[in-house]
Amino acid sequence: MAGAWPRSSAPRSEMAASLRALLRPGAGVARRRALLAALRPLVAGRGCSDGPPFRFLQVQKAGAGGSVGLIRLQRPEALNALCAGLMEELRRALDAFEADRQVGAIVITGSEKAFAAGADIKEMQNKTFQECYSGGFLAGWDRVATVRKPTIAAVNGFALGGGCELAMMCDIIYAGEKAQFGQPEILLGTIPGAGGTQRLTRAVGKSLAMEMVLTGERISATEAKAAGLVSKVFPTDKLLDAAIGCAEKIAANSKLVVAMAKESVNTAFETTLTEGNRTEKRLFYATFATDDRKEGMTAFVEKRKANFTDS
Repeated sequence: MAGAWPRSSAPRSEMAASLRALLRPGAGVARRRALLAALRPLVAGRGCSDGPPFRFLQVQKAGAGGSVGLIRLQRPEALNALCAGLMEELRRALDAFEADRQVGAIVITGSEKAFAAGADIKEMQNKTFQECYSGGFLAGWDRVATVRKPTIAAVNGFALGGGCELAMMCDIIYAGEKAQFGQPEILLGTIPGAGGTQRLTRAVGKSLAMEMVLTGERISATEAKAAGLVSKVFPTDKLLDAAIGCAEKIAANSKLVVAMAKESVNTAFETTLTEGNRTEKRLFYATFATDDRKEGMTAFVEKRKANFTDS
């Protein structure tokens, strides 16, 4: 794992002092180099624009050469309940990794006890229909599903309500052996509102989805894998390494072609077979306009490893 990113405790005054010293007349070459070396980590630590450090997330780069963006939900006092502040920070972290050319895939995880135990009920308790409708409540959550780079949910512990919905917005779900998935909104007098009834039904079928949504009952990691909701199940302490390993494999491929492949699979998930085949053909043909398709096939013929340039 690489160092923390983009958290920073460096005060603006420290940066300003270094800049003033760097620009001071008469500063020698050696002095300038030393100041630049001291300033570099301070500037790098600012990370995602000039926004404040993350409060509800730990954001890092991981994997070979920092090719994996790692986002850890970190609100332990509420079992990582998804409040507005956390989801805004998640959007900001995703935007930053999306723009980072070094990152080829993103892993989202929580703690061993909870991936996310749901949306923050205290925030929702007193909302009115008018507020929800006019303000597009939860609409911003879809950013997780619209990221072009592949996302992997590494789920340990509870993934309930909004937490289950967040996991399903990701492209791949890896689960720890003690993970539990559920949509218990019916027990609170409401229904899932961030794609739970839609993605769950497409993933596990109508009967199991209907049972989970109408009763609020949970399923285990093993049951989730058998139903097709989860790709693989791992021992709790091996889960994150496995998810990062999968993300590294994805990141080693052409980022351009990976985005095309992701779009094609999502089309199968969201549209008809005819429309899906049409999209697949269009994107397949489009790969022939890339340098990476030529490099990949040439490397195969020449029996060597491909050197993709994401072009």
